[in-house]
Amino acid sequence: MNKKIIIDPVTRIEGHLRIEVEIDENNVVKEAWASGQLFRGIETILKDKDPRDAGLIAQRICGVCTNVHYRASISAVEDAYNISIPKNAEIIRNLVTLALFVQDHIVHYYHLHSLDFVDVTKALEADPQKASLRALDFHEKAYRNSAGHLESVKDKLVSFVKAGRLGLFANGYWGHEKYKLTPEENLIHMNHYLEALRIQRELSKAIAIFAGKTPHPQNLVVGGVTSVADMLNPQRLNDFMFIMKDAYDFIERAYLPDMKMLILAYKDEIANRDGRGSGNFMACGGYEFANNQKLFEGGVIIGHDYKNIKEFDETKITEEASRSWYEDETPKKPLDESTVPKYTDLNEDGSLKTDGKYSWIKAPRYDGKPMEVGPLARMLVGYLKESKIIKPHMQKFMEESKIELDDFSTTIGRNAARAIEAEICCKYVFDFMSEMIENIKYYDEESWTKYSFEALPLSSEGRGIFEVPRGVLGHFVKIDNAKIKNYQAVVPTTWNASPKDSKGARGPYEESIVGLKLSDPKNPLEVLRVVHSFDPCLACAVHVIDAKGKELSKYKTKLL
Repeated sequence: MNKKIIIDPVTRIEGHLRIEVEIDENNVVKEAWASGQLFRGIETILKDKDPRDAGLIAQRICGVCTNVHYRASISAVEDAYNISIPKNAEIIRNLVTLALFVQDHIVHYYHLHSLDFVDVTKALEADPQKASLRALDFHEKAYRNSAGHLESVKDKLVSFVKAGRLGLFANGYWGHEKYKLTPEENLIHMNHYLEALRIQRELSKAIAIFAGKTPHPQNLVVGGVTSVADMLNPQRLNDFMFIMKDAYDFIERAYLPDMKMLILAYKDEIANRDGRGSGNFMACGGYEFANNQKLFEGGVIIGHDYKNIKEFDETKITEEASRSWYEDETPKKPLDESTVPKYTDLNEDGSLKTDGKYSWIKAPRYDGKPMEVGPLARMLVGYLKESKIIKPHMQKFMEESKIELDDFSTTIGRNAARAIEAEICCKYVFDFMSEMIENIKYYDEESWTKYSFEALPLSSEGRGIFEVPRGVLGHFVKIDNAKIKNYQAVVPTTWNASPKDSKGARGPYEESIVGLKLSDPKNPLEVLRVVHSFDPCLACAVHVIDAKGKELSKYKTKLL
């Protein structure tokens, strides 16, 4: 008889996610349900607001992805009003967004996901001298790798344990048989875990140089950016580039080598295709240079068919709520949607009513199909479309780590794709910076397009669609009588954490979990690995608010 396992809440993510799986007598997952647990009402809040204010409100969708929601919202309004921004403004927006890509990817792996592969307790058994030598197997100039430094890292971990100050290390499946790294490899990873804390702090400074502050930047306005003083200050430009060079050094000497170490240790999981989904991938592309070359290519892959890449067509995007807690269940294009809650509660035993509605997340579809979005989709599409930027980096990594293209469509491969993308984003930031410096050199200091609000059309509609760290993000606005009539955001985690649709097609999380064999159902580490590999951001997909301060519900959670 099949048995259900409930993981609630899933920790080390942004937001509130519940995963339920059904396993058979052999502990193989036969079915899965991903459920966003809180309602997002930002679209409703934006109704009747001045379109120019939309970005400042929409960025509150999330406390992590603030910049990208801000940018997509502002761009949607600019699209509705047919306002083109100066090239310098576009570059500054790109600099901030790409710095966020780098920060987000580093934080995701080391601070949110690495502990699914790294056993902290085993690092305490490591020999620092052996660890120093082992790191050299993955990079000839391994990052902060002296035996003395690794000894100090080990001492720090020991002091955490003795003082009882384990923090997020306190809860974990330590000792689980599926941990594969040696004590020395665990110590190397924990060294980089601690170093990444500094790197992510410095990247926040880089973002704030042009964004004013982070999170919740304030530099974007309809028509351009307000950070012209920073753009014209050589010291500010130098500070930004110094931080990005520091981050690039970490990626080259720590992050990418750690991915190669992970691939070697978990080669069996790759061979078993753990975490493999339906093979539907989508990327919209973008981030153009002066020569019209794009950092990312757009395209769609169906069913792992790598020989037939289709062009991305935004008109094929719909959302439905047949299995989501909303009234309107019909598949519709974003600008025709409504967001009216219809919560149906849980079963008496606290489990989801999996035969009906079971998530606050809607089910976006592309031409009727669920799609995985994010670094893996971008790297696959870029490689297959012969991108002069992406393909060389992918090819080099595959040769050095001895994996094939199809190996990326796994839990481990999803992480490797993200690391390669971090390297690309960090490297090409300098090309965007060089372009802006060249513009300024020839007296192009424009950063805002002047317009008269009174002269703009009273009714219009627009969209802002971008590649952001977790995947394709779309903001859609319909304006009537100079006010927002309808607003919808279709975010990366909505695509990846989608529930089933009316046809029963699973979302990417669910599809990637089905088929896993659990070694210990009481400690479902394998499930968490798959879910974390997508870098979930449920705050983007679901929100709750009551303007009158009324208590809506109480939640009691038990950490695993």
